[in-house]
Amino acid sequence: MEIQQFGTWQRFKDGDLIIDYGKYIRMMPIVIKGTIKVYRLDEKGNEILLYYLSSSESCSMAYSCCVEAKKSEIKAIAEDNVELIAIPHVKLDEWLCVYPSWKNYIMRSFNERFIELLKSIESIAFHKLDERLISYLKEKQRLSGSSVNKASHYLIADELST
Repeated sequence: MEIQQFGTWQRFKDGDLIIDYGKYIRMMPIVIKGTIKVYRLDEKGNEILLYYLSSSESCSMAYSCCVEAKKSEIKAIAEDNVELIAIPHVKLDEWLCVYPSWKNYIMRSFNERFIELLKSIESIAFHKLDERLISYLKEKQRLSGSSVNKASHYLIADELST
């Protein structure tokens, strides 16, 4: 398949920067192993956690920046050891027109990220902090497969935007 032919296998360690604000994105990551945190910066310089990416998932924002040849409005950081396939930007549009399965994958990815963003907004607007914390911890457990969370209180508060 062309993904194997044109994609580049990349590895990142916990805390490594994968995509940074203001940089041109020349690839779209597809996560093979591990978890990636995706952040956005507001006009005051505050970061907010948008969503996590895990196995078989991709970043819709990276896709959008690649296709439109614009600078990144997100930052992506490895949550743990991450392995991904970097799809070169020159193939994204081409495959969309040629492979219906690729088109379905991209559309499903956009839909999943959109639903996650709606859930985040709903959580911030309508749920108490204790409910948000429980939800956050359950999601971390689901992603890591472990009931042990090594995050500091500061990191948890930061990710919950409190």
